[in-house]
Amino acid sequence: MKAHAITDRELISRYLQGDHASLEKLINRHQNRVYAYILMIVKNKELADDLFQDTFIKVINTIRAGSYNEEGKFLQWVMRIAHNLIIDHFRKSNRIPVINNNKNDEFDIFDTINIMEHSIEDRLITDQIHKDVRKLIELLPAEQREVLYMRHYAEMSFKDIAEVTNVSINTALGRMRYALINLRKLIAEKNIILTN
Repeated sequence: MKAHAITDRELISRYLQGDHASLEKLINRHQNRVYAYILMIVKNKELADDLFQDTFIKVINTIRAGSYNEEGKFLQWVMRIAHNLIIDHFRKSNRIPVINNNKNDEFDIFDTINIMEHSIEDRLITDQIHKDVRKLIELLPAEQREVLYMRHYAEMSFKDIAEVTNVSINTALGRMRYALINLRKLIAEKNIILTN
């Protein structure tokens, strides 16, 4: 069986049977998404490194103890652990982020980005657009930024986002809606053109 065809559940089972390489494969499969999520929220590489390490220590200890039971949802479970460790960090440092909601029309910024890359010039322009959008995302309130990242970068469902962030699906959807509304306003304010 090819490595990419092995499910997370099978890798966990193999690890518990003594195949330590399976755990490494499992971590390698998900580490980029988890680390990128943590870094995007905390905005500090050293802190992100620490929280990432703490996340996977907790993951490994839970699996070793036989307490893992999130069948078929390993990434969501890991993201929930990372999310909880981030919240714990902010609580301990008294830096709990706040949300700022504005109401307006529906708008999905990601629908406007042309991802067709026909030449090096097109790719450079597209890369610059993505950098500009990432900078704008950083200006959003923490809850909006978090949901937007989980949805578009970690490719999580709204149901999973709601579970990880411990809110209702409607709240997760609302945060995404406000994030996209606020991004549209920022794009207008900064006069950014999203097509090439």
